[in-house]
Amino acid sequence: MKILKVNDLISIKRSVEAGTSEQQAAVKTIITDVRTRGDEAIRELTEKFDQVQLSSFSVTEQEIEEAYGKVSEEFVAIVREAAANIRFFHEKQLRLSWMTTEENGTILGQKITPLDSVGVYVPGGTAAYPSSVLMNVLPAKVAGVKRIVMVSPPDRQGCMPAAVLVAAKEAGVEEIYKVGGAQAIAALAYGTESIASVDKITGPGNIFVALAKREVYGDVDIDMIAGPSEIAILADETALADEVAADLLSQAEHDPRACSVLVTPSMALAEAVSAEVEKQLTVLPRREIAERSIADYGAIYVTADLEEAVEVVNQLAPEHLEVITADAMELLGKIRHAGAIFIGRYSSEPVGDYFAGPNHVLPTNGTARFSSPLNVDDFQKKSSVIVYSKKAFMENAEKIAAFARMEGLEAHARAVESRLKND
Repeated sequence: MKILKVNDLISIKRSVEAGTSEQQAAVKTIITDVRTRGDEAIRELTEKFDQVQLSSFSVTEQEIEEAYGKVSEEFVAIVREAAANIRFFHEKQLRLSWMTTEENGTILGQKITPLDSVGVYVPGGTAAYPSSVLMNVLPAKVAGVKRIVMVSPPDRQGCMPAAVLVAAKEAGVEEIYKVGGAQAIAALAYGTESIASVDKITGPGNIFVALAKREVYGDVDIDMIAGPSEIAILADETALADEVAADLLSQAEHDPRACSVLVTPSMALAEAVSAEVEKQLTVLPRREIAERSIADYGAIYVTADLEEAVEVVNQLAPEHLEVITADAMELLGKIRHAGAIFIGRYSSEPVGDYFAGPNHVLPTNGTARFSSPLNVDDFQKKSSVIVYSKKAFMENAEKIAAFARMEGLEAHARAVESRLKND
């Protein structure tokens, strides 16, 4: 793993969602096809891309019952405990409507309303992601969303992973469809005979899913266009090299374009971690993926001191940030930009991925400078409430009309003045 000085700092930004012109064209064609032909198009596209013919897209209660028989009781217990942790954390984020009354009788406020419906995309392929189900569904549940739809591609037997179905049931999803890819995003956005449209789409996916989400944005809301995963570890000489290396590789195994960075003022730690990464790579099941990630996007930055290390981390604005130093909590106030901050040796990044409670859907590609993790607010909308009293109106009408005329909007001014004439 390459060891660099701070003046060699690379950007973690990677072009992730633009796609090729061919991919963009393919996605637009799929979306148009689904909008035009509905279920018929989805059926043909599912056969083409997933190599399975489906007479119905809906997951039945029997399939869910069978899924419970395919997983261990221990797994179900873990899912339930993780779900409770996630629910508890997100309940702390819940906002309520509020009103305030001024002395002149004016009432101002904000009405919080949950979205009517949300679609959650869960990736398929060779892996199962029950954690994605919990992290996307439970904040929506806490927010009060009544209709939550889950879509995920089927395998060649027309099934979905048992672990995903169990997680969906435990999270309270009642509407599940075996549809994946850009066609699933189009169905959620525009509706078909079998799948009613939703107001917002969340969840990760491949480049075609990402492009489809970008394409339908505006007709529906989306959570984000997430890039490859990334981790930065801020550590000093007290950190253990084997643990730091293991945490770096926990992100590298995600994707060849995942980014794993160590920032430290300790050259001794830098050299030890570099050696450990190479050692641990040799026995990693996903070695090929992790090796490419470390070679292309992995780095160790050695800084002059801890203060400079903190500033480097803020420049990177990583998705995940681990702080493993002698006085880690003291540095928290200095961290300005990170999607999730893991403080101390025992707060390894997978703790947050699966179990602790905070959401693992996080801003990537440096967008932690201005973006937040997926949260309850993402599933609610806010309406301003204005109840202007007669007294307040009479006191301010002329000022409001003058403001309108300053902007050249005479009808605005007259709308106010019409009430002065009638009173």
